[in-house]
Amino acid sequence: MMEYGSGAVMSVPGHDQRDWEFATKYQLPIRQVIEASRPEDDITEAAITAKNTLMNSGEFNGLSFVEGFDAIAKALGEKGLGQRQVNYRLRDWGVSRQRYWGCPIPIIHCPQCGPVPVPEADLPVELPTDVQFDGVGSPIKAMPAWSNVACPECGGAAERETDTFDTFMESSWYYARFMSSNAEASMLDDRVQYWQRVDHYVGGEEHAILHLLYARFFHKVLRDRGLVTSDEPFENLLALGMVLKDGSKMSKSAGDAGDPQHLIDRFGADAVRMAMMFAAPPDQSFEWAENGVESAFKWLRSRLYTTINEHLNQPKPNPLDRSALDEADKAVRRVTHETLNKAFDDYGRRLAFNTVVAAAMTLMNTINKFEGKSSEAPAVRQEALEVVVMVLSPITPHIASVLWKALTGKDLADSRWLPTDNEALVKSSVELVVQINGKLRAKFEVAVDADEAVVRKKVEETQSLDSYFEGKTVRKVIFVPQKLINFVVN
Repeated sequence: MMEYGSGAVMSVPGHDQRDWEFATKYQLPIRQVIEASRPEDDITEAAITAKNTLMNSGEFNGLSFVEGFDAIAKALGEKGLGQRQVNYRLRDWGVSRQRYWGCPIPIIHCPQCGPVPVPEADLPVELPTDVQFDGVGSPIKAMPAWSNVACPECGGAAERETDTFDTFMESSWYYARFMSSNAEASMLDDRVQYWQRVDHYVGGEEHAILHLLYARFFHKVLRDRGLVTSDEPFENLLALGMVLKDGSKMSKSAGDAGDPQHLIDRFGADAVRMAMMFAAPPDQSFEWAENGVESAFKWLRSRLYTTINEHLNQPKPNPLDRSALDEADKAVRRVTHETLNKAFDDYGRRLAFNTVVAAAMTLMNTINKFEGKSSEAPAVRQEALEVVVMVLSPITPHIASVLWKALTGKDLADSRWLPTDNEALVKSSVELVVQINGKLRAKFEVAVDADEAVVRKKVEETQSLDSYFEGKTVRKVIFVPQKLINFVVN
């Protein structure tokens, strides 16, 4: 406690439960200085932890918690009794490591001059390559031919720094170097201004914490040195959740990271990728289950591949004629383009890959239920199957490439994302709920523009609802277009 803050020990038994329990046990006085939230709150029973109005506080009575905090701090300062101070829990970063692999620290230690920077003309300092590893320490500590040098200032015998930098010294600014990777005269060149900062950073939940801290620190140093112009290195962040096994984190160090190779050999990489993407949103942790891979494999084989293969065995459909669509065709096209629209948003904005898989499965169910009696049914089915393959292609690229080629005759790698037909998203009818005294009694389809009179007429024509109105008077009707109609009767 003496090393934290000012070293003073503060106790507030009236408004901290741990202090209250200590004071109660040792019969210390407990004074209430903040009002309770509820009349039944009793300070003799428990601490009052809500941040409410001050009481029993002299000139500060009646102030809110925040106002009181500021006023008391100001009064202490004016009386010379104290001052506000922010305590940071950051510590110095020890950047040196006692190992061979790392960036050499460009310092020369001279007995006469002390630590001397390596002259700029001699940079960069390169690690020796003729090293022998003994598994104990850094080999360069035992290489006097490399470490023994002349002092740049006095010319006397001196020794290079044999510690190397923490690898974060390199990995914290790699993104900027990628933008000008062959720059010879400086760390970065003008290309970094063209590319600017990283659009999207994806990293593991644990890895991202320290790396982001160091990367932001380095970026601000680069900014202050005029090498970059932006304040932050990354535009957006996706911190991936952890993969769990029996509730614990899977990791290489624990020996249970799992090798997916046997699953890939048995079910293929597409099934493994699909199972992982479908298990949970990418930012959430999930329990790994290998049977999910088998389920994905069966769906890809029996639902996706089989359905497309059966479609391809039929005559090639003509180009879609939107003017000849019947209601069933329009319903399938609406689901098709809703899926396409949703997948584009899920990939680009929401980063919710599991819902892309779910939407593709829903569309496949719609396709398989589609009886298609019009002349345009084959073209409608062709369009829907192309959309399924397209939206799944980032997740299952191998089977998607094969099926896209079979459906379109084109290479998926050379194809653009399919455009959404906004007209197909327009609904001609909606499902409307009928309630009587707030209870659901029926559902039926009505035109999108159906008004209350049309809906009430349809209710009157629905015989199954007659019994709810017999001998009763309609007191009130609540109508919400495209949603519901509620009759209040007695």
